[in-house]
Amino acid sequence: MSFDLVVWAMDQSAEPDSVRAANARCIRGEHPQRPADPRVVAFYDALTSSYPDRGPGAVAAGSPWAAVPLHAEADHIQMRLDENCADTVLETIEKYAAHFRLDLLDLQDGSVYRAF
Repeated sequence: MSFDLVVWAMDQSAEPDSVRAANARCIRGEHPQRPADPRVVAFYDALTSSYPDRGPGAVAAGSPWAAVPLHAEADHIQMRLDENCADTVLETIEKYAAHFRLDLLDLQDGSVYRAF
């Protein structure tokens, strides 16, 4: 089993339904054709410096990922996590989402968290 989290670079006034709607567009394969949001790039770089999603470290024992590479687009990063990943991984994701002012969508129940 795995579970999915997605960080979204949304406007600070975006409502949770806007985040869920953006995710629905992603599922349909609709992605914006624009440069990557710097917040998404910074999140990805910070997270994968500790938990690589490419190369030998991505599949090493203890990797939190159930699928690699991560789904990375201009406005979001989707992470499929192994159900047994350490709590510190989730805390790191939440910390970076807050630091880079990203919305966090839990795909299991549709909850949207804004930690900033």
